[in-house]
Amino acid sequence: MTGFKKLLLAFTVLGASTTAFASDDTFGSLTLGQTSDKIKKSHALNDNLNRPNADGVIGKDTTWGVRLGQQNSQGRYYATYDNVSGSHNGIKLRQENLLGSYDLFYPVGGTTKLFGGASAGLSKMTQESPGFSRDSNIGYTLGGQAGVLQQISRNTSVELGYRYLRSNASIEMNERGGSKQGALSLTSSAQTYVSANYAF
Repeated sequence: MTGFKKLLLAFTVLGASTTAFASDDTFGSLTLGQTSDKIKKSHALNDNLNRPNADGVIGKDTTWGVRLGQQNSQGRYYATYDNVSGSHNGIKLRQENLLGSYDLFYPVGGTTKLFGGASAGLSKMTQESPGFSRDSNIGYTLGGQAGVLQQISRNTSVELGYRYLRSNASIEMNERGGSKQGALSLTSSAQTYVSANYAF
């Protein structure tokens, strides 16, 4: 399956999930946070590039995102796109996530709720390192999130959350005009974030 077909399939699934809550409030969000990735290196990459610290490429780097979904008093469905990039030891990577998520709410006060749920979708990794040919790959992603949501007014709320994802996206490191130096595989990512939400 090509990357375009994977993205098309993901949008279809996400559209169907948000339609399921069509009778409830629609909401949109802007998110800002930090992401740290765990990346597996091939033996060839370790040998050829002197064991670079790939986990440090995206390590507490600024992440921004947008969300759109449906919610009621019990929970919410939503689609998320987020983007993060980082560089370290001559390696530059970009990660983009397209996720469909469902959260359950647990009220702990008049205007405060805890939430927890699951996410699934796609992660796109792109290698943009100086001196290397650009390469990208789309992999499947599965994980979960939890946090606390504070209602500010009838239509606005803010939240603090944590998300953990497992993925299988992999990319190659090929010197420009030269040989393949090895490969990198995204195994997991952890994100803390704050979000501003508006229901309409």
